[in-house]
Amino acid sequence: MKYVSHIILYILLIFFALLTAFPFFWMIVNSFSSEAGIFRVPPQLIPDLIGTNQLWSNYAVIFQQFHFGRYFLNSLFISGASAIGQVIVCSLAGYVFALMNFRGKRLIFSALVFTLMVPAQVTIIPEYFLMMKLNWLDSYLPLIIPSFLVGSFGTFMFKEFYETFPSSISDAGIIDGAGAFRMFTRIYLPQSGPQAATLFIIAFMNSWNDLLRPILYISDDSMQTVTMALTQFQSQYTARWNLLLAGGVISVMPLLLIFVFLQRYIIENSINSGIKG
Repeated sequence: MKYVSHIILYILLIFFALLTAFPFFWMIVNSFSSEAGIFRVPPQLIPDLIGTNQLWSNYAVIFQQFHFGRYFLNSLFISGASAIGQVIVCSLAGYVFALMNFRGKRLIFSALVFTLMVPAQVTIIPEYFLMMKLNWLDSYLPLIIPSFLVGSFGTFMFKEFYETFPSSISDAGIIDGAGAFRMFTRIYLPQSGPQAATLFIIAFMNSWNDLLRPILYISDDSMQTVTMALTQFQSQYTARWNLLLAGGVISVMPLLLIFVFLQRYIIENSINSGIKG
């Protein structure tokens, strides 16, 4: 009976996994279809461009005519810089809140955690006026710098992790004459690889998928991001679905690759999150 229940469980898991992966599979398949082929009735699993010399035509169009490669590199730079900056700032802030005592510490940390409940749309107007006063419009700074400072989740995660360190570690560092920053860089930060990888993926994904800020701050066509580029394939009444799907496949690939290479750190972080002491 035990084996039967396991078999049923695996069948259900496989079913839901296939159900979840099907939209991505359908997007890839139709990225090799012509615009007319996407709307064939009944739908065909084999794209109509397979076996023709136009197989890669959709990808050629978005890279040659719509300069998708430039937008891809723009998003890669913005998302990478935002994610790295957030990891640096949040690890430092988490270290401070976990190990240092100062007046108003709990109040400041409570206010920081409270910002998790404030959506970006609430603060975007004052943020826009601030960026305008700083003369940062039509640059990458408004897309990168705020990500350094919006690190409530990352700060909380690093703080909780650093508080699990035995006090003997910091005591040993103090005896050896190590300052606070040296202990952070030599002891605490090297042990927080899973937390850094987890935060990097989340921050990179949030920045990569962001559309609101690029639309507000970027007007120069050469500085547009992938999310802005995908809107070129849509109009008020029509959409070029074959190009949109090809662009969608390209835009998803970095997220998948990052997750594949860093997933072991996420799993390690999930396993260790319940271990204290």
